[in-house]
Amino acid sequence: MNWLGALLVAVALVALAVGVGVAGRALGGRVRHVRRERGRETVAGPRAGASAATADVLGISHRELGRRATLVQLSTEFCSRCPGAARQLASIADEYDGVRHVEVDITNRADLADRFRVLQTPTTLILGADGTSAARIGGVPRGHEVRDLLDRLTRSHRVTR
Repeated sequence: MNWLGALLVAVALVALAVGVGVAGRALGGRVRHVRRERGRETVAGPRAGASAATADVLGISHRELGRRATLVQLSTEFCSRCPGAARQLASIADEYDGVRHVEVDITNRADLADRFRVLQTPTTLILGADGTSAARIGGVPRGHEVRDLLDRLTRSHRVTR
C-alpha cells in the first residue's frame, strides 16, 4: 500500500471513530419507555427489560419505594459518572412529592447486570408506584427528560421550594 492509500485509510478510521462517538453521545442519557407484553416488560427498542416485579428482583423493599415513582440507579463502585448522576437524580426526586431515589450497587451482582442488560453505568430505571418499570436510561440521565416523564407518571408538576 502506498502512502496515499494509508493516509486515506487513517482519515477514514478517524472519521468513523468521530461518527460513532457523536452518535453514542446523542443517544446516551435518553429515556426509553418500557412496554408490557404478556406479563413481561420490554424496553421499547431492541433490548428486553426485566420481568414484572422489578423492585422485588432488585431487592428494593416497598418501604424504600416512592409513593408515586422511584428513580433506581444501577451503579458500580468503579463508575466515575455515578456520583454526579446520583446527586442529579436525588435532586430531581426532591422536586416531586412521593418520588424517591434509590441506588443499587451491581459491582458484585452479575445476575442483575445480566437480567437488566446493563451495558453501562449508570443505568437508571424509573419505576411507577407499583414498583414496575416505566422507563430506563443508559448513561447519565438528561434531567429535563426525567422531569417530563415524572410529570406524566405522577400526574403532577415539580414542587417549588
